Amino acid sequence: MLRRREPVPFAFVAESDRFRSNVTPPPRERPTVSQVLGRTLLGLTLVAGLVGALVLGMPSLEPGDASGHRHQSEASDGR
Repeated sequence: MLRRREPVPFAFVAESDRFRSNVTPPPRERPTVSQVLGRTLLGLTLVAGLVGALVLGMPSLEPGDASGHRHQSEASDGR
C-alpha cells in the first residue's frame, strides 16, 4: 500500500476554527401580522384535526361490544 510521506498542504483547514468574519449577516426580517395570523390559524387547524380524530376514534378503542349483541357465524350455529 502506498503512503505519502510529504505533509499535506492544507494547513488552512486546521486554522479555520480561528477564523472570524468581519462581515455581519443582515438582520432577520420580522414576520408580518398576516403571517403570524396565518401560522396561528394553521396550527389551530392541525390541533383541532388531531383532537377531532382522537374524539371520533375513542369509541372504537373501548373494549367490549358496543352494538349490544353478539355476531354468531353460520359455522358455529350447529345446524
